[in-house]
Amino acid sequence: MNIRIATRKSPLALWQANFVKQQLLAAHPNLTVELIPMVTKGDILLDSPLSKIGGKGLFVKQLEQAILNNEADIAVHSIKDIPTEFPKGLTLATICKRGDVRDAFISNKYSSIDELPDDAVIGTSSLRRQCQLRAKYPHLQIKDLRGNIGTRLAKLDDQEYDAIILASVGLKRLKLENRIKQYIDTVLILPAVGQGAIGIETRTDDKKILEILSVLDDKNSRICIQAERAMNKALQGGCQVPIACYSQLCNDILTLQGFVGSVDGMQIIKTQLQGPASQAEQLGHNLAIQLLSLGADKILQELNCK
Repeated sequence: MNIRIATRKSPLALWQANFVKQQLLAAHPNLTVELIPMVTKGDILLDSPLSKIGGKGLFVKQLEQAILNNEADIAVHSIKDIPTEFPKGLTLATICKRGDVRDAFISNKYSSIDELPDDAVIGTSSLRRQCQLRAKYPHLQIKDLRGNIGTRLAKLDDQEYDAIILASVGLKRLKLENRIKQYIDTVLILPAVGQGAIGIETRTDDKKILEILSVLDDKNSRICIQAERAMNKALQGGCQVPIACYSQLCNDILTLQGFVGSVDGMQIIKTQLQGPASQAEQLGHNLAIQLLSLGADKILQELNCK
């Protein structure tokens, strides 16, 4: 049997697709696996912030259409790029074991965020990071930064920025961890929903593919990410607002932290809760309700009106 993987053409996306390919071949030696590289709108439209051109869903829509058109059988995504709702007929079949969830500080001049002087320019395209940075480091200038990892590092090296923030897991996967000057603690910057994990999307009714993919699913990662995505869904967080969530599982107890903020960092709502891992999705939903009751509803309403 041949499985066709729809993937973006960026180096990190290709790494992820090849990782899934290798895992599938190791589990099912009789398979053949083919990559179908594609360029998405998110890869082309690099002149504007994602929040203004449709959000992270721009990175996945064309891959999803390829599955629906039977041009591919599965698509491999960074879970943090996947919207909360799936097109009819598609599902998140597999959540691979999660990697490092932390963000990374990269600079050619400074060893940590705390070393940055007044008016230093720090680059990130993430509203989540921008909000948390502005709240804690109001003396910094934050400038949008788009493109794949290589492009972003090149802009840093060309001295367009004093520092940039990237997800540490991507740098590790591309063997670029030597560029990391500081692993940013989740207490300082809470990660994106699903950060560090790879997801595999396929057709809901393709029982054979679902069975083949099942061996790649990591139970603990699935529990954590189901909770995070449930929070995001209840907040209707697919509209590119500063939302963060991080869950940790220990002895079947899930600890879930959630965050909603204004882009300028002036308003931040943050809370956490604990509960049994068996109630992961309900915990995520409950966390969203807590955030809304603490004032996140007003922040979200204001952002959605802009």
